[in-house]
Amino acid sequence: MINQLNISTSKVAAFTCLLTTLSLPAHATNGINLIGFGGESTLMAGADVAVARDTSALNTNPAGLAQIKGQRFNGFGSVLRTLDLSHQDQFGNNENASNRYTALGGGGYAMSLDSLPCTIGIGLFAQGGAGGVFKNINVNPALGGGQDRFSALFGIAKITPGIGCQVTDKLSLGISYGLVYASLDQKLFPNSSFQPANFYGYELKGANTIKTSFKIGMQYKATPQLTLGAAFTDKTKLPLSGGRISFNQTDAGNGIVTYRNASISGFALPREVAIGAAFQATDDLLLSLKLNWINWADAMKSSTLTATDPDSTSAYGPVFSANSALDWKNQWVIATGLAYKLNDKTMLYAGHNYGKNPVPTNTTTPNLAAILEHHYTFGAAYKFDPEWTFTGGIEYDPQVKVDYTNVQLPFGTNSELRNEALFLHFMVSREW
Repeated sequence: MINQLNISTSKVAAFTCLLTTLSLPAHATNGINLIGFGGESTLMAGADVAVARDTSALNTNPAGLAQIKGQRFNGFGSVLRTLDLSHQDQFGNNENASNRYTALGGGGYAMSLDSLPCTIGIGLFAQGGAGGVFKNINVNPALGGGQDRFSALFGIAKITPGIGCQVTDKLSLGISYGLVYASLDQKLFPNSSFQPANFYGYELKGANTIKTSFKIGMQYKATPQLTLGAAFTDKTKLPLSGGRISFNQTDAGNGIVTYRNASISGFALPREVAIGAAFQATDDLLLSLKLNWINWADAMKSSTLTATDPDSTSAYGPVFSANSALDWKNQWVIATGLAYKLNDKTMLYAGHNYGKNPVPTNTTTPNLAAILEHHYTFGAAYKFDPEWTFTGGIEYDPQVKVDYTNVQLPFGTNSELRNEALFLHFMVSREW
């Protein structure tokens, strides 16, 4: 389709920057997934599949809902501080992202049923979050030079009901089936227009989607001390539509041209298989392990943007279409965590999560923070009374640096991406 539109090579290279960055949140950890959900899950570094016992089980292992007796509410949140999210390239750029802080939140409610050995619940989870905002990027002189803005703000949220049932004394099964909402705003040099290279900066707004998600899980108490767990998460396609994209075609004499219908296909939350074990080593010490296979190679293979219905004459014609390779690799994540009961009121948590960066160097972008690999967590929970508990802690993601050359981007060769992050996690819980 690109050849049919007779689009120049340089224009395609600049535009495909959009297609390689729009789905990548700045706080991405295991790819575009967070390492955990809720206080205990996160502070045990995601080693949760065999432990899940609060409402975050809806998004980790719904079989764990069966451990909730009576009613339970969890309200959880996180604040991300990017310590070093930076882009460097041959055009003199060494720019830190300006959006240093990102807030995430969610919550869940569950209650056990009187008539069945089951617990039902519903939860809202931030699955992904804001992207990087680079305000003063030097533009490739071949594309006009000067400074301009480059940013991507992408969000993924999930609302999911679910049920977990105690099938036998040892075995519990669970399922959650919900809705995933994703949206995108993105800019690439919106104030730049350079006719000789057919480069026109752009701004994309309002592309979004709502799709269903599906997860099943099990927990099996092999011995009084050892619990085994497993969960399967199906792939959720995220075709974004309903957006508007505006090109700065001032240098071509067209001014700002807005395509009133923009859609992006090819992105997805991946299929996942997780297995794990939790061992009650002593009355006070719980050790947990999770091994998680994430099918990024299928979820993030390539993408296509299509824009139609321009509001005026466009140098691109009435239809714009461009394809981009992503070529992510499948990822194995190993999470280990512990919970130590210090006394009747205080529980201590710690964990480590490792997943190799799934993004190849030839498709890495400065808006992509999915390069983080190691994640260290520390925290505690304090039980104020039989009903109320507060959980809080930190997650530190050490700096990762990637040297890359992505010919799909307008940043030349020998670019560098750095990322380092710190999270504050907290959760308020009530049981009654």
